[in-house]
Amino acid sequence: MQFMRSVGTLTRADLAETFNRKLGFSRAESLALVESILAHICHAMAEGENVKISGFGSFVLRDKKERLGRNPKTGVEVPITPRRVLTFRASQKLKDRIAEAAPVMIG
Repeated sequence: MQFMRSVGTLTRADLAETFNRKLGFSRAESLALVESILAHICHAMAEGENVKISGFGSFVLRDKKERLGRNPKTGVEVPITPRRVLTFRASQKLKDRIAEAAPVMIG
């Protein structure tokens, strides 16, 4: 499925438009499909599950322990509370596609 759009931010509407154009779903069905996929991913993560999308990457939840941090301006140590963070690890396939599409940096 090829995305035809200008450079910028990919939005829900862009995804829905692609489903509409490429798969023939109505605009309403396409948007509902995008919303359903995103809701399913959000629900899984809220339940503490990691989400792996083959060929794209993994959304992984990590629990961080309490630790001491330092205010860079004053140098005062402050405790950083424990928290759960979401990380994304791109698949090798996605990394390769990005590397192929990236302009070569010179200088």
